[in-house]
Amino acid sequence: MSGTASNCFLYAGPTLHGAQTAGVIPPNGVYPLPPAQRGDVEELVSSFQPGTIILVDGVFHQRLAIGHAEIRDAVAKGWRVWGLSSMGAIRAYEMRNLGVRGYGQVYECFLQHEDFRDDEVALLHEQEPPYRPFSEPLVHIRFWLRKMVESRILSPSQLDQILESLKSMWFGERTLQRVRRMVLDLVPEHQDPVDAMLVQFDRFRVKSLDLVQFLQKQVWMKP
Repeated sequence: MSGTASNCFLYAGPTLHGAQTAGVIPPNGVYPLPPAQRGDVEELVSSFQPGTIILVDGVFHQRLAIGHAEIRDAVAKGWRVWGLSSMGAIRAYEMRNLGVRGYGQVYECFLQHEDFRDDEVALLHEQEPPYRPFSEPLVHIRFWLRKMVESRILSPSQLDQILESLKSMWFGERTLQRVRRMVLDLVPEHQDPVDAMLVQFDRFRVKSLDLVQFLQKQVWMKP
């Protein structure tokens, strides 16, 4: 087995928790590590032969975030670096012309939407495994609100109104209970369909869905 296949390291926390809840775990040969912080990739690169780094989750609030320089150094030393879902999607977008490969719907949001901000992937979660979440990333809420527009529960202007309110809010305050209240304040007559869509909210958790697809398709193994 080549170094690229055998040295494969996955930095993930709450996004991996969501994937595991869906019944998907990293396959053999992929070594899960905690959410990345400053210096982690530098230490990894100095300890192993070149392989693959899959960057999903990373810290940014309580400790220094993973640095661009250490990722650039990993690429220069022959590592293949993939970014998706959360901090990984941010760094993949920022370094898309520097050898970092991006994947998934969240990464595409950064490419396609000028108003898409880094804090849309942020959430509060446990600091230790299994990293259960306490808040909901705005990117998930975006997909849910868009579906409600498609279903004619909300109008496009109402969607924009809710999004603007959420963007001005600290990410830790973005919960499904809060957003439900915001929606029903505008369309109280649609409580039943709103609640029905909330019951199936997992289908809008695109961060974990991106990771599920990435692991199932073993994207990192392809040329």
